[in-house]
Amino acid sequence: MPETQDLHVRDTVPLVSPNDLKTELPASEKLYDGVDTARASIKQILAGEDRRLIVVVGPCSIHNRESGLEYARRLKKLSDEVADRMLLVMRVYFEKPRTTVGWKGLINDPHLNDTFDIGLGLRRAREILLEIAKLGLPAATEMLEPITPQYIADLVSLASIGARTTESPTHRQMASGLSMPVGYKNGTDGDLDVAINAMRAARAEHSFLGIDAEGKTCIVQTTGNPDGHLILRGGRSGPNYSAKHLQDATERLAAANLPSRFMVDCSHANSNKDYRKQGDVWRDVLAQRIGGNDTVIGMMLESNLHAGNQKLNDPAKLEYGVSITDGCIGWDETADIITAAYEELATETANV
Repeated sequence: MPETQDLHVRDTVPLVSPNDLKTELPASEKLYDGVDTARASIKQILAGEDRRLIVVVGPCSIHNRESGLEYARRLKKLSDEVADRMLLVMRVYFEKPRTTVGWKGLINDPHLNDTFDIGLGLRRAREILLEIAKLGLPAATEMLEPITPQYIADLVSLASIGARTTESPTHRQMASGLSMPVGYKNGTDGDLDVAINAMRAARAEHSFLGIDAEGKTCIVQTTGNPDGHLILRGGRSGPNYSAKHLQDATERLAAANLPSRFMVDCSHANSNKDYRKQGDVWRDVLAQRIGGNDTVIGMMLESNLHAGNQKLNDPAKLEYGVSITDGCIGWDETADIITAAYEELATETANV
């Protein structure tokens, strides 16, 4: 009898269950209180009840525990200094979608050498999120693999669905069951419809295949997630953060009976994939916000300890605190941008 199944599968490796990993790496009630408080604050901002600006800032991807936590400690200090006008949320991205091939992120390949020790990757990711939560700093991440949330979502305050997956029914269904607010990026071509449709789909109830806390395959039945927002990140058609683009996004969200509040990603196509232009995008959008455009409730920056990026060749020779994926602005520029914005937002606060 000919073989007709698993012809291209080399092996299957069992994973620890979500419950077992959480038992091994538990979170305290205090940490969960912090996550819950951050989620509530984000929801209030999305609802227009809190006028602070959400700033999702941090490395394009986390590939080194020590440098990631050093960044978190610096960001926590800065966060405390600007907390009355800005809510800083650290970008803690462990999964990287790829157009073709490349490093898929810390969860998939924690050794950075194509050995794909996903069990260790999940442990590393949870360890890092626990340390960030202990600092009292909210964390944001992109949800890519549908089973990953069972392992780490309890420590995440803000999630996103990326430009390559916003159109995916699987990810829309997953988002409908997530416990935190979710941002949906416009498509890689710049089109807003896929993200707006994703928001609408994720607000509805769904039933789909997944895993439970014991790691067993199951039918996941969701209630829908009402806390979605659009993320403008530009596309092949060019940037989409101008006043004209923001007005278009506002009108299209309203036409879909969705809240006309959104974030602007200062990286990716909005900076023409040049990390050095993120500051220009930031200042333009901030000026629009201060000028009265309160549809902008947040911005995103790709930032690391040191500017630029490096190729992943020999993991032992990587430069500390430098991205191995997209180029990032350095810490000094990040702190200057946020501190200057804090001062400028005082004008907006005074006029409210």
